[in-house]
Amino acid sequence: MKHIFIINPNAGKRDRTSAVLAMADHLRKEHHLNCECLLTQRPGHATELARKAAETGEEIRVYACGGDGTVYEVANGLAGFENAAMTCIPVGTGNDFLKNFGTDMSRFSDAENLWDGDVFPLDLINCNGKYCTTIACSGIDARVANDVHQYSGNPLLSGRGSYLTAVAANFLFKKISQHWTVTLDGEDFSGDYALCAVCNGRYYGGGSSPRPEARMNDGVLHTILIKSVSRVAFARLFNAYSAGNSSKLSDLAVLSTAKVIRLHSDGEEIVTCLDGECFSSQDVTISLADQHINFFGPKGCDCNQTAR
Repeated sequence: MKHIFIINPNAGKRDRTSAVLAMADHLRKEHHLNCECLLTQRPGHATELARKAAETGEEIRVYACGGDGTVYEVANGLAGFENAAMTCIPVGTGNDFLKNFGTDMSRFSDAENLWDGDVFPLDLINCNGKYCTTIACSGIDARVANDVHQYSGNPLLSGRGSYLTAVAANFLFKKISQHWTVTLDGEDFSGDYALCAVCNGRYYGGGSSPRPEARMNDGVLHTILIKSVSRVAFARLFNAYSAGNSSKLSDLAVLSTAKVIRLHSDGEEIVTCLDGECFSSQDVTISLADQHINFFGPKGCDCNQTAR
């Protein structure tokens, strides 16, 4: 078996490549493992590296060393390959994926806790042919996430400053909602909506958990649609949405466990965010993926530890 560390040197506030290389070297020396370290060079490269390794047919364990974006890319490369399993070493700024593991999250920081962990399958979301591990969101929250990437290149703004600038730009100068044609398993729910979140996992956007009952291996997607509201109402209700208190959202929320969710816009394109990676389209189709990923973590860990 080969252990492959795919490292994003641009993840996080500082380059943690040397720390990951030291972990791999430790596994070689202490456990006589066949370890290989690969550095990503551009967006999407982790997907290419993971898929190329899986296509050899050799049994592999892949360590996604970065943030949620690196997990997203590696999962897209390994989906459907039974000879491959993946895990995550969090060295990025955003680690919402690992929040699903609750108190075990900190154990993922050391490869010594990972290399011999049990393998188990995780469901994936299929969104326009791309795979997502946790939450696919469309609407105002996705637009904020997309704008954060744009503002993060400004040398005058910190990471937090980029986020606050994106929030201000969307809430002060752009519409909160869009008119969407929406079908949930073919049933029409068309109207004006602020956002749609389809949840396989429970966390996104720095810790928001709109559907805390979502479980990552039960074959069920939990969707929440938030209807059009004023800026004041949206700001007032966002904490309830973020905490998963849907009962406080009254008739503003549409809850569903539909297997196929379709969104269409005749006007402005819909911005959709998959594990932090954004794209725009007038048509969005979301469903439970036919493929899954094999995942491994610390012994005894539970991907649904925080579910309620």
